[in-house]
Amino acid sequence: MKIITTHKNTDFDALASTIAATLLHPEAVPVIPRQLNANVKEFLAIHKDLLNINTWKEIDYKNADTLIVVDAGSWNRLMVPREIRNSEKLKIILYDHHPHEGDIRADWQCREQVGANITLMLRDIKKQKVKLSTIQSTLFLAGLYEDTGNLAFPSTTPEDARTAAFLLENHADLHLLNHMLRPAYGQKQKNVLFEMLKNAKRSRVNGLRIGFAKVPIDGFVENLAVVVHMYREILNVDAAFGIFADESKNNCVVIGRSENDGINVGTIMRSMGGGGVPAAGSVLIKEKSMAAIEESIRELLSGAQQASIQVSDLMSFPVTTIREKESMEKAAAQLREKGCTGVPVVDEDAKIVGIISRRDFQRKVKKESQLKAPVKAFMSTNVISIEPGKSPGDASGLMIKYDIGRLPVVDNGRIIGIVTRSDVMRYWYDLVPE
Repeated sequence: MKIITTHKNTDFDALASTIAATLLHPEAVPVIPRQLNANVKEFLAIHKDLLNINTWKEIDYKNADTLIVVDAGSWNRLMVPREIRNSEKLKIILYDHHPHEGDIRADWQCREQVGANITLMLRDIKKQKVKLSTIQSTLFLAGLYEDTGNLAFPSTTPEDARTAAFLLENHADLHLLNHMLRPAYGQKQKNVLFEMLKNAKRSRVNGLRIGFAKVPIDGFVENLAVVVHMYREILNVDAAFGIFADESKNNCVVIGRSENDGINVGTIMRSMGGGGVPAAGSVLIKEKSMAAIEESIRELLSGAQQASIQVSDLMSFPVTTIREKESMEKAAAQLREKGCTGVPVVDEDAKIVGIISRRDFQRKVKKESQLKAPVKAFMSTNVISIEPGKSPGDASGLMIKYDIGRLPVVDNGRIIGIVTRSDVMRYWYDLVPE
């Protein structure tokens, strides 16, 4: 007997991958956990018989000799009966798009980082030229869109986009898909969001804005991921973490959402025993206080940020500067020689005190005699600078806000580099060398 299964709190990517596995292994029985994403539960209420989905209670699994796991790489994310997991004769086949996650040791596996697990499944389905029905194509596209944010998440790959095109060519119904992916947001979710906002806490970790919310809940609350996503958007932070404690079960559900490349939520959640992708992740933690969990996340964020790209990785150095006592004539010569639009001005202690630019010459120098005056008399003292540990996103934000093309990188008052629009653009277009 062969069994196909997937992770708890089954989402559309997990369900789609389970159904796709039945096309690749038609002799296998698809089994899903009791805990389902709210939208998946609504979808299955209508389509369960059509898809021939089972629960563990509905099958006799004692003779199972093959377990096909999709969209998960850790045993703690599954609801597999102990008799199967401990079976010495069990063969395991694994499809997982979280390549660095998990303790499941498979006899055969396809583990590759793509935006959605269904992309891996469709790769083999296309090779075998399996014909898809409209409902299958629609379900598969729902899984792909859900895990890639409609192909907008940073984890999305070109293969995900090609897979979406393939499914549309195979008559995926976008009208039905939009209904399937509609967030389930009711009174329970509203109450949780109200509590999160009432005690909203913003923090800065290595220059990034992080939102933390600790909320007690009574029993299972569906679609908390939607609530955390809304919380992040309302607080306008780079990442948000919701810590939800169910005291009756002595456990906490932790859900994270990020919109910054420098914060890999999936990595953080995996470090705590859960899973996810760069923009989203979750974990169930037992017998640990909400305060202790928040502290753990802060420590992991600090460690993760140290390994991410920082302004110091992008900046140019050494920096051409000019002393505030030097003449404007010398400043003009430096600007011509270096071919730049501005030069940082430093004092006797080499600390930055201003910027002298071509614009200052155009606006302020009206007489030739003024070229003998010191730079200090004409420089702009409102210096917009950035610290070396800040992110490229912080740099681009300052450039947009103040309409400037370069930022001095300042550490303890001293200029150590310059980061320009070109430097930031090279980062955004993945041209920064590793």
